[in-house]
Amino acid sequence: MRLSQAWIVARHDMGIIRHKRGIVAGLVGLPVGVGVGFPVLVGLLLSRGGSDPASWLPTYIEAFSFWFVIGAASIPNTIAAYSIVGEKVSKSLEPLLSTPTTDGEILVGKGLAAFVPAILALAAGSVIFQVAIDVETVGPFGYLYYPNWTMAVEMFVLVPLAALFTIEASVIVSSHVTDIRSAQQYATVIFLPLIVVYVASEIYGLDTTTLAYMAGAFALVVIVLYFASIRTFHREEILTRWK
Repeated sequence: MRLSQAWIVARHDMGIIRHKRGIVAGLVGLPVGVGVGFPVLVGLLLSRGGSDPASWLPTYIEAFSFWFVIGAASIPNTIAAYSIVGEKVSKSLEPLLSTPTTDGEILVGKGLAAFVPAILALAAGSVIFQVAIDVETVGPFGYLYYPNWTMAVEMFVLVPLAALFTIEASVIVSSHVTDIRSAQQYATVIFLPLIVVYVASEIYGLDTTTLAYMAGAFALVVIVLYFASIRTFHREEILTRWK
């Protein structure tokens, strides 16, 4: 595989994506919304007073931070779905499929086009979130809550794996549908289990051990989906069937 060819595909797709307002809005909106909105909510919770915040507030903070994992499983969905189906609709996929670029190089390039912007946006949002949480809680806690190991596991392990998970699943879905909306709707179910995890985390909390188990499960599924996406993506079928 020639990574240089894959990067050419990725740059081409990212150049198109930046002109799609809906995609850009989702790319910016969720990380900034989480980074600003939840610290504001933490401030409201603290303003209510009550018992020692250090005894109950960390559970909510860790649950709120899990939204970056949910974002990693949802943001690349739109990009990856457009990357294949959208280009087919706009008649720009066939010229790419007709080049000597291999299927693997095309898939890696399109994966990078969805992965890189999502990871950068989520990383920026997490920095805003951590700083804002520290500003809100340093007084009541008496120490800086972030950075900590839980956030490190989420941002450096779970977030990349969740992004790869949704990208590969989106490639599989996009290879079998012929319009963007259908691709996005099918891929939406990918991150619904994570919403359940978020709700449970508000009750039971999250720790690094739980996150490590989740990361292991994600890694296993990512490997399986990678080979499935390679077997599913047939350029000849796309060129002949999607007419």
